[in-house]
Amino acid sequence: MAAAAAAAALTPATPLRFKPYSTLRFLSFYSKNPITPRLFPPLPRRPVHFQSTFHRKRCFCSVISAALQSGEVKKTEFREKKVDEMGNKVGEFRKKVKIADIKGGPDEGLNRVGQTLVVMGWVRTFRAQSSVTFLEVNDGSSLSNMQCVMNSDAEGYDQVESGLVSTGASIWVQGTLVASQGSKQKVELKVEKVVLVGKSDPSYPIQKKRVSREFLRTKAHLRPRTNTFGAVARVRNALAYSTHKFFQENGFVWISSPIITASDCEGAGEQFCVTTLIPSSREAADSPVNAIPNTKDGLIDWSQDFFGKPAFLTVSGQLNAETYATALTDVYTFGPTFRAENSNTSRHLAEFWMIEPELAFADLNDDMACATAYLQYVVRHVLDNCKEDMEFFNTWIEKGVIDRLNDVAEKDFVQLTYTDAIELLLKANKNFEFPVKWGCDLQSEHERYITEKAFNGCPVIEIKAFYMRENDDGRTVGAMDMLVPRVGELIGGSQREERLDYLENRLDELKLSKESYWWYLDLRRYGSVPHAGFGLGFERLVQFATGVENIRDVIPFPRTPGSAEF
Repeated sequence: MAAAAAAAALTPATPLRFKPYSTLRFLSFYSKNPITPRLFPPLPRRPVHFQSTFHRKRCFCSVISAALQSGEVKKTEFREKKVDEMGNKVGEFRKKVKIADIKGGPDEGLNRVGQTLVVMGWVRTFRAQSSVTFLEVNDGSSLSNMQCVMNSDAEGYDQVESGLVSTGASIWVQGTLVASQGSKQKVELKVEKVVLVGKSDPSYPIQKKRVSREFLRTKAHLRPRTNTFGAVARVRNALAYSTHKFFQENGFVWISSPIITASDCEGAGEQFCVTTLIPSSREAADSPVNAIPNTKDGLIDWSQDFFGKPAFLTVSGQLNAETYATALTDVYTFGPTFRAENSNTSRHLAEFWMIEPELAFADLNDDMACATAYLQYVVRHVLDNCKEDMEFFNTWIEKGVIDRLNDVAEKDFVQLTYTDAIELLLKANKNFEFPVKWGCDLQSEHERYITEKAFNGCPVIEIKAFYMRENDDGRTVGAMDMLVPRVGELIGGSQREERLDYLENRLDELKLSKESYWWYLDLRRYGSVPHAGFGLGFERLVQFATGVENIRDVIPFPRTPGSAEF
């Protein structure tokens, strides 16, 4: 009776007459439970009067639903909604408040004391005492954890007490930020409510005790939860961001160079072949060799392949960048490259990222100036924006890494010709593993001697591949390497050969097909300009910035001979 009376009171002057489908649509918009229960209840963001409005809407929905169920409004009619009246507005995207936001800044969170906050992350450590429990939670935004302090009256404490909340588990925590009683942090979260999002199996391999990096390479999907690899990921991100920022601020256009190519930029022949002649997926393992189509001469018939000719994963985006540099003046590429070099050293990867700018109307001096400005810019960005992570590396990975980076960011670089570099090495009171003579390629031990012992970081001119411009002396090419402490060669660049006849002769010397590079030669036929560029292996840059010695530890999922997991 009460429901009927309320329905009568709210019935509009115009009778409502429900049709079957309009009734269903109505009920889909106005249900008895208009709010879908949420796992993570949001903190109140609206004024209190919103709640009263909301409850009136819910009562109205309940009354109408009750009236419908009782059959008292069968003779009423409900206006069908127009298309533009249907649906709900997508909610506003809100940046999550993360631990780095809470504890960042000079006061390390003290300015937020008294605020009710929500932290979502993974339990790093768990410590229970007689009257209080301490949870260290990390969300990946910073090296620092948020210490969450809770007692038995906190909502959800039973999940902690039962052991469901353990190391590795993901949780949602709400509480009040207070000044910490401990000495390791300025603030901590006094927990009011905890929700277990995802429990962690007891076999979780990353516990509080330290484990080797070799072991963590076998757990690459979990290793970013450790201090070292979380810090590496954040510094890598900062270097990528500052890379784009530097080039964009200096008028460069980012170019998406292709991953699949028919060209070999380096001329080394160590490329991964891309083919559909071998069946893909599950069929590949059971494919007989004689299933690959052959020519009459017994060679592979590449005309039947996907691209109609041999294709490979690129080793460099440089040649493609040059095409756009001759139209847009200054461009850069930043993407993955591949090399099928059967090397298991700490310096080599089969898949790695390259940064390759190309500058039109530029010579080698412009190239060196750009490379120097770029390196100093990204190093300064990391020092200014990753202080906590850099302090960690300075303490646990390489003592003195911050001073080394400061030297690079602040000191002038030395320019040294290839001939002078060879002379310097010949005079060195040191027995090198690789003998030094004019014309040899400098090895890592030579590069590190020059930059660490003779100078503090210097560009070096050395012989490179076919696309470099031949100097007038006939002995050298217009090329440079930038050497830095600990790493050795970090950047390799050159002035490209813009003269058509010189480039054709060089292709002949290297026995490379002119037909394969017809488009590259066209750039020299139609409005050729002096241009230069350089390449930087991004993983080596991350090594240089963090002090991490093995290159497999500075890329999320390393690809090396015999290893393609994850």
